[in-house]
Amino acid sequence: MAPMGIRLSPLGLTVFCLLGLGVLYHLYSGFLAGRFALFVLGEQGERAGGGPDAAPGSLPEGPVDLRELLAVSVLAAAKGGEEVRRVRESNALNEKAKGKTREGAEEKMTRGDVLSNRKMFYLLKDAFPGVQINTEEHIDAPDKETISWDRSIPEDIKKKIQSKNVPAESVTVWIDPLDATQEYTENLRQYVTTMVCVAVNGEPVIGVIHKPFSGYTAWAMVDGGSNVKARASYNEKTPRIIVSRSHAGKVEQVARQTFGNKTVIIPAGGAGYKVLALLDVPDKKQEKADVYIHVTYIKKWDICAGNAVLKALGGHMTTLTGEEISYTGSDGNEGGLLASINVNHKALIDKLPDLEKASRK
Repeated sequence: MAPMGIRLSPLGLTVFCLLGLGVLYHLYSGFLAGRFALFVLGEQGERAGGGPDAAPGSLPEGPVDLRELLAVSVLAAAKGGEEVRRVRESNALNEKAKGKTREGAEEKMTRGDVLSNRKMFYLLKDAFPGVQINTEEHIDAPDKETISWDRSIPEDIKKKIQSKNVPAESVTVWIDPLDATQEYTENLRQYVTTMVCVAVNGEPVIGVIHKPFSGYTAWAMVDGGSNVKARASYNEKTPRIIVSRSHAGKVEQVARQTFGNKTVIIPAGGAGYKVLALLDVPDKKQEKADVYIHVTYIKKWDICAGNAVLKALGGHMTTLTGEEISYTGSDGNEGGLLASINVNHKALIDKLPDLEKASRK
């Protein structure tokens, strides 16, 4: 008798196949789901990682410690300042025009701007890759520099500032790699600064202003501490008002009508320098002022650091109509600028309607 074969009915074959598929599903579903999740998260990380400098597929950064960000900002301003000083002392500025201001003045860029910008940007980007960084000068991919922060925090910051975590996506860093470029080309070194500002949800909370040619650095953190103090006095009879060199004539007549004929107008270069004029700065070449006024459009990287420092010390920086400045969105501030400390800021605003009108011309 021939051996009997085993024959499966169509129903049995269907059941057997379904059982096999079930086994395969349990074996591979976890693996496939994991791969799919990594793919999705990777795409999200790339979008949240801050543009072309984020590693492909990188995940969004976790909370950012503002004390650490202050420490690396101080270092970045100093490192940028080293480049600014080195280029100026070598007298190899490679000066060129990069456009015109709204007022028609030529806007200059030098090798000092470029090298300082590169040093500051990549130091901050390496330390906090998930944070948005806005900088005055363009970064070219071939110029990428590897510069790392060793995570050390200076003792004065450790003593005065407590750790405070905020979401990375709420942070915007503003870099000015060389403030007062016009004066830099004229070798008016006292006006030159490098600056870093940290804004959280648009509000300036950390400011660093560094003077490359004296080595002095002012820093402050809102609701934290600072290494600089405000000037204690304000003389209403002979107020000292600091303004841009190019705007001195425009401001002087209105200022004298507003504050009196004894008002002293101080023409100066650089927004960072002008803010330091309101503070108690141990620098013989730093002029002193009571109020800082700017009557035209100005970029946010010029003013963010000074705004944060003044705010941390109880001062104010607003538009000429008293509006707070938000450090999100566009990179420019309309409506002029009024900065003061240890002064009734609102009373100043009420006195300046003519200057506000001048800012719109």
